[in-house]
This record gives sequence, structure tokens and C-alpha cells, in this order.
Amino acid sequence: MSGCGENAPGGSSGASVTTAKDGRYGDCEVSGKKGGVKLKTVSSGTLTVAGDLPSRGWWNGETVDDIKSGFEYCLAANIAHRAGLDKLSIRNVSFDAMVAGKGNGFDLAMAEISITDERKKAVDFSSPYFASNIGVLARPGKVTADNIRELRLGVKQATSGAQFVRDTVKPEKEPQVFPGDAEMLAALKGGRIDAVLTDTAIVLGQAKGAKGELAVVGQYETGESYGALLPKDSSNTEVVNGVLAELESDGTLERLSEEYLGDALGGDPAAVPVWSL
Repeated sequence: MSGCGENAPGGSSGASVTTAKDGRYGDCEVSGKKGGVKLKTVSSGTLTVAGDLPSRGWWNGETVDDIKSGFEYCLAANIAHRAGLDKLSIRNVSFDAMVAGKGNGFDLAMAEISITDERKKAVDFSSPYFASNIGVLARPGKVTADNIRELRLGVKQATSGAQFVRDTVKPEKEPQVFPGDAEMLAALKGGRIDAVLTDTAIVLGQAKGAKGELAVVGQYETGESYGALLPKDSSNTEVVNGVLAELESDGTLERLSEEYLGDALGGDPAAVPVWSL
């Protein structure tokens, strides 16, 4: 997954606005009652959503302006539709700024963000919309469950994968911390690290993009779930929870997963071998 430029903490390196037309936002066809709920938004008539962009399967494209599809993009579109908002604005915001509660100027963020008690101290989370474990991305045949503690590991700054490596894996060598996916993936391909540990749903997409050079060789069950991130004590949190409950009950979440994640990930997360420590 390539980056979109450098992100200043709490800032944006790009933004785009899509106006709904004929029941679609970009390539996303939405469903359900328009305007059934109300949200208090930072811009009138617009749902402004932050992400750490792009992200294969979740936010598809090479630049912010290109992104018109993906699981989280279309999930945001469905939320906008059910809130009666005809415009969907997306902003590229650094991941660590989002989870630290330093981001501003957006209504909610979706960036495959795991819900944790520590993060809840700074931000609000919606109810979960996707479950994920921690996957191990490496060159095939080099990394195993038995030798992983001896190897050079890479993690992304401020992620649950970084915390898992530090607190649970406890490798013999200090893990290398990277600001984004592009830098971490380049280090792995360049041989500066032996494996990357982050969400299984993310590394599956990275492995597919590597065209056989890399593989998801294992995963650890952590019981993680992704949720939408909102500003602390947001009045919109319960409204978003209600919309997510509707999207789950009417099959929209399952449809989005099948449409955007199956091909992008190149495999079923449940088929990845489960490792233990």
C-alpha cells in the first residue's frame, strides 16, 4: 500500500469531496432509508471522514482523489446516506494522530482501527464492524512460530500490532517502528527486517500486492475488532452505533466484505494458520 504524502500530526495531506448521484457515492451504491437519522457534522450537508489512505480493499486508489470505493469508503457512504447527507468528504490523516485524539476537522475516522481500552481514554469508538487478529507477513519459508522471537520485526507506529509485539511477543531484538505501511513494507522487501506484524486483514492485502514475494505465514488470535473513531464524548457515537446495527442486520456489512475484501485480501483470514507463543 503506497502512501499519499507526509502527514503532519492532526493534519491532512489530501482531501476530496464526492456528491451523491442516483443513489451512489463514487462507485458505492447505498441502501436503506435516506435521512432516517441525524448527525451533527463539522460541515453542513457533508459527512467528513478521516482515514490513513489509501488501503487496499478498504480505501481503493493511489491518491485521495482516486478513492471512490472500498469497504470503509462505502461504509462511510452508507452512513452519510442514512443521515441524509449528500456529500462525503474524505481526508488523509496520520494514524497516530487519529488514535491519540489529536485529529480535528472530521466527524469520524475509519482506518482499520482496533478498539482498545487505552485508546478509549482519548477518543470514542463505535460498536465493532469487523473482527481481526494480528498477522505475520514475511518471505515464505523463513519465519516460523518457533523462531519469531529471534528475528528482526517491524511494526507500524501507534498500532495494536506494535503493542502486541512489545508486550506479548517480546522479541530478543528491539522491533523497528515505522510511520506508515509503505515504509514498513519497503523495509521488509529490502531485507532490513524479517517480518511485519499488524492486522491479518491488512497484511493479506499487502501479500497479494507483493505477487508471491511475501506471504502471511501465521496469525495470533487477539480478539480485536475495528470500530469507527469519533471525538471524545461525541454526540454522534450512539447514532453511528444505530446505523451500524442496521447495516449488520440488513446484510450490508457482509455484502461490503464480500465485494471489497475477498478479492483485495486474496484469501480468507480464517485460513491463515494460528500461532501461539
